Amino acid sequence: MTARLLVYTRTTDYRHDSIPDAVAALRTFDGVEVDHTEDPSALEAGLDACAAVVFLSTSGDVLTPAGRDRLAAYVEDGGAFVGVHAAACTEEDWPYYGELLGARFARHPEYQPGRAVVEDRDHPATRNLPPVWEFTDEWYDFRTNPRARVRVLLRADEASYDGGGMGEDHPLAWTREQGAGRVFYTALGHASEAYRDPAFLAHLRGGLDWAVGGAAQV
Repeated sequence: MTARLLVYTRTTDYRHDSIPDAVAALRTFDGVEVDHTEDPSALEAGLDACAAVVFLSTSGDVLTPAGRDRLAAYVEDGGAFVGVHAAACTEEDWPYYGELLGARFARHPEYQPGRAVVEDRDHPATRNLPPVWEFTDEWYDFRTNPRARVRVLLRADEASYDGGGMGEDHPLAWTREQGAGRVFYTALGHASEAYRDPAFLAHLRGGLDWAVGGAAQV
């Protein structure tokens, strides 16, 4: 059975050069059909046929009022939502979106190598990662620590890179439930290199699998 993903990459603020490579990587996942769009009207239509809606490095205000209503209803009724990297820099004026995602972007240091620590080895998004994962990214800081509201999967080891601003408890990837729906977010995925990295792709695929709950056999 093929799972249909609505992959949304509209940007009205900073645009990541990695977006085409990220979309191409999602298209390589077995059992997945990717509908890629930057047209906000696609979020105004019925989303019930989607196994998941993926906001892939979106930025700024990207939805119409009708699109906001449709997305919220989709998730509340059991739809899956996946946010990748700059999805945390999106829909600043919509309070529901901040609640949906779990936290909003604050800042990041320069792109550099560092270490991510796996907190939850039982989750599909992390079970194939080493306990301490060497990676290169922007190591996003968030305005608030989401830990009380989410299931943290990965945290940043701020001692492994320069410029971290959250301290020892620095979540990077997590899951949560919103209404009857499931949400997976990872702050990683800035550069095109990430979408050629088998470990990162396993992380992303595992989060997607969890979000859709296996019902569509992603």
